[in-house]
Amino acid sequence: MNYFQTFRDAAIVIALLIVPLLFLRAHLKDPSNLSWLDNAILQVSGPIQYTAEWAADGATGIIEDYVYLVDVNRDNDHLRAENDRLRREMRALRADTQRIHKLEALLGLSERLSTETVSARVVAKDISPSFRVVRLAIDRGDRSGVQPGMPVVSNEGLVGQVRRVSGRFADVLLTIDPQSRVDVVVGDQRARGRLEGLGERSRYRGRIQFDRVDDEVAVGDEVYTSGLGKKFPASILIGYVSKINDQEFGLHQEGEVTPSVDFTRLEEVLVLTSGPKGSDGF
Repeated sequence: MNYFQTFRDAAIVIALLIVPLLFLRAHLKDPSNLSWLDNAILQVSGPIQYTAEWAADGATGIIEDYVYLVDVNRDNDHLRAENDRLRREMRALRADTQRIHKLEALLGLSERLSTETVSARVVAKDISPSFRVVRLAIDRGDRSGVQPGMPVVSNEGLVGQVRRVSGRFADVLLTIDPQSRVDVVVGDQRARGRLEGLGERSRYRGRIQFDRVDDEVAVGDEVYTSGLGKKFPASILIGYVSKINDQEFGLHQEGEVTPSVDFTRLEEVLVLTSGPKGSDGF
């Protein structure tokens, strides 16, 4: 039994050595000098060689596709990261551009008001349980000349007035606050009245009480500061009449006003530190 296994193993080794040599010899010989054995070997080796080349080509293609896909994925990851970076930079540039436009508009507003002003940035907002802004804090305090009672305005109109100054910051009392009182004029007829805040409740609004019961006012009329008492300069937009209350009896006509300022989006404001140039102040 051991003798047979040894003989078999030796035969296999000899075949593995001789067969490749015969294949190589047949392929290297001059075609005109091929023997019958060489022709037989060539006929047998042809399909084998074709199959081997086909398998090798397939394996090479798979490897190349894999390497290509790895490179493509790497490039895609790089492009995605670059795209994300450019998007972030674009958003930052857009925000900077919007802020510059707002600052330019504030500068123009200061020139139109002909008053001494201090620009300020909103640094905090008190929010009610119903997500309404009820008070603002700005980054200007007593060192900037800001004092309680000074009007605060934005490009959209009157924001309110400085309520309290503490160090480098100041709190702003909004026009919709119940403690706010402003003398106003309304519409083309310049109807006079007083505006007081109603708090945030369900929406931003104020209540206006007109001096005369027969004043001709309508929903949509613009409401401006009157300048009476010199607390607020005249002709600063406050908002728009949103409702006229039906009142058959009484000495006064009443309505509601929606502020022109969007307190939720407010970022930059002006503090009016003096009255119109040439006046005695507020």
